[in-house]
Amino acid sequence: MHFIAIVGTNTKQSTNRKLLSFMAKHFSSEANIELCEIRNIPMFNENKPQNDDPVEVKELTSKVLQADGVIIGCPEYTHSFPSSLKSVLEWLSYRVHPLAEKPIMLVGASKYATGASRSQNQVREILDSPGVSAIVLPGNEFLLGNSYDAFDSAGNIKDKKTIDFLEQCFSNFLEFVNNNSAVSQKPVGTTSNKTNEEFVKENKTMNTIKDIRWDAIYDVVVLGFGGAGATAARFAADDGAKVLLVDSAPEGHEGGNTRYAAQLVGSGDDFDGLKKYYKNLTFPMNLDEEMIDTYVEGMVGIQDYLKKYLDAEPVSWRHDDFEGKEVAKSIIAEFPEFPGAQTHDLATVHQGVFDAALWQNLKQQVSKRSDKIEVMYSTPARKLIQDPTTKAICGVVIEREHVLRNIKAQNGVVLAMGGFENNQQYIEDFLGAKKLTPLGSIYNKGAGIKMAQEVGADLWHMNNFESLGLLHGMAFSVEDDERGRLMIGAQNQVLSNGSILAVGDDGTRYFNESEENRHGHIKNHGSWKVPLNQVHPYLIFDQTKKNELDKDDIISKYESYRNNLIKADSIAQLAKLIDVDEAVLKETIVRFDNAAKNKEETEFHRDPKTLRVFDKGPFYAIKMAQTVLNTQGGPRRNSRSEVLNPDAQPIPHLYSAGELGGICANHYQGGGNLAECLIFGKIAGQNAAVPKVDELSISYLSDTAEENNTERPKSFTLGNDNTTEEKFTTGKDQYIGRSAAGIGGEVVVRLTSDSKKNIKNVEILKQSESGDVGLEALEKMPEEMVTKNKIDVDAISGASVSSKALKSAVADALNQVN
Repeated sequence: MHFIAIVGTNTKQSTNRKLLSFMAKHFSSEANIELCEIRNIPMFNENKPQNDDPVEVKELTSKVLQADGVIIGCPEYTHSFPSSLKSVLEWLSYRVHPLAEKPIMLVGASKYATGASRSQNQVREILDSPGVSAIVLPGNEFLLGNSYDAFDSAGNIKDKKTIDFLEQCFSNFLEFVNNNSAVSQKPVGTTSNKTNEEFVKENKTMNTIKDIRWDAIYDVVVLGFGGAGATAARFAADDGAKVLLVDSAPEGHEGGNTRYAAQLVGSGDDFDGLKKYYKNLTFPMNLDEEMIDTYVEGMVGIQDYLKKYLDAEPVSWRHDDFEGKEVAKSIIAEFPEFPGAQTHDLATVHQGVFDAALWQNLKQQVSKRSDKIEVMYSTPARKLIQDPTTKAICGVVIEREHVLRNIKAQNGVVLAMGGFENNQQYIEDFLGAKKLTPLGSIYNKGAGIKMAQEVGADLWHMNNFESLGLLHGMAFSVEDDERGRLMIGAQNQVLSNGSILAVGDDGTRYFNESEENRHGHIKNHGSWKVPLNQVHPYLIFDQTKKNELDKDDIISKYESYRNNLIKADSIAQLAKLIDVDEAVLKETIVRFDNAAKNKEETEFHRDPKTLRVFDKGPFYAIKMAQTVLNTQGGPRRNSRSEVLNPDAQPIPHLYSAGELGGICANHYQGGGNLAECLIFGKIAGQNAAVPKVDELSISYLSDTAEENNTERPKSFTLGNDNTTEEKFTTGKDQYIGRSAAGIGGEVVVRLTSDSKKNIKNVEILKQSESGDVGLEALEKMPEEMVTKNKIDVDAISGASVSSKALKSAVADALNQVN
């Protein structure tokens, strides 16, 4: 192994230098230890020189990069370590970061008995800081006290017990380096009998990036096959890039939240008005002016975008007249009181919502470019591969069929992995909630946040999320890892009127059940905020309300409602069953009844018209859950979709788009995230596709450019899941029918029919419909088609898209009957 030992002082007389010299000599049979002085390194100054590091810093950086580990001798003066050492650490964490993931051993000598314990602790803390990110040997602290008397005339430590302890610490360090090498898959040297010159010469041929075995090489790698990822991949391909697009979800479940969204895209035609509106949406927080301009400019062009790039005839929900437009009337401008709101519009690719039409179009754009875009499902990304010197992102580690694969991205990597709606730790850490029930994809687990942090990205908008659904953005409670059922409109009306109320964890009401919510935000002292999350909120109601709920076609058939309903003969019994204080729940009901009798509710100002006195019993409770539609937090990006580090500098070759670090902060306007998927997805894809000057080298070595000419492996790519052709067999009187109108793509059926087109059997051979109602349609409707011998049977409520796709596929098969 080869280590460098940094003498942490610029003084001529130093017992730390003596200590390191002793180690180099004493451990020469186990490792080559090269002393590095810092006396000639100028004090750190970020402004001078402006574009280049001093040559002394470059030399030290090169040595650190080539070493298997670093030993730092930490002097101690005035209870701290010297400013010269601090200056060196600042240089090594400014433009370059050679200490990142580098094993470090700290030792210290001091003329006092404490032996530099304070300085070691302080240096250890700095080495652990973002931007330095070294890995320091834990649990070992070699302190040489009274160091002026510790050495003999030959420079050897006199005390044998001290040497024994130093040997133990060094042995632990060797094991530490080897263990870290195994984890990082970086080889360590075996240079115990080599001179410094031999070692440096040998290591000039080493390069951390070059030593990685590349399993495949692409121009651009896009992580996440949702709206943003599909857009980035498509535009990167259009700009000539060979693209790999991977998603953690299995085939048929890709699409992220775009698949489940209303398909409405934020738009408008007045730049100044829209910009004013979005600045008010963000207020009181500030958003980068250039980012707002880029976003608003994109929204102004959305109509042309849909026409030019998606071959759609765009629909304006503010200006066009068509049947059914009332469904989105209230969210064309969700904050109509904000200046500029009248300029906001919503656009779709046709006259419909919640039918995955935009997602299907985006997916088709990818499929059309299968010669340039390879898609892999069930293939999560695990780690970004970053050049240790330039910090450029040069590849990705993905996991394909339980095998880790190193994928080189020659021009760029796009993070489009969605939010963290299904990451419980992040929900607790960033949103302060015990549980939130996702309405969208269950595959958004915040993996992009961790990967971005590992390469030094800054984060923003971490505490922003949106809800939707019943009351203030709730759904009937479901098991963990299940999607909540989105119910709005009539279902919300029946739950917010009459003898029914919602209670929080202590049995009291905590909001006005009949008030409007704007994507889960309710009025809060002049602003709009997502209410404080409750761990186990319940709806409480009486028999009269129960009868009303049972008349609702959707609620009454919903399993999570039917199976979780709690019934009690008294409020006391009900309080016990839902684990709240009996007296508190009784008082809550009494106050509610009094408000209904007096036609005035002073607690939350619920409209008296929506109040009704509770019956005498029985009473009911149903557990609810706050929903999460999407999160906005993730790596901070700029107007070029470049991911930024904490110094607002782009991390080379790394881009992002979509809800992973979304631009929408504070008040959320519907259609905002889909707009940024299209706008920043296009920017990210095109910038990632631009060929880059190869920066993947230790830039301080003159001959590394030639050494980094890694040959492409014979197997250049890994394959394409999208090109897999499926063949389905048929027997006598059987026909294959297909429809591409499903919410998740193609629905394929095998129809059995006689020559008179009588339907004998319908089998579902392929489908990618969403869970719950979508699957219910595919389970029940084939049997009904056979029983009634017709295609046009009743659709399943809430599954109109899946129902239509199934009918279309059966019709396709039936048309083949002669």
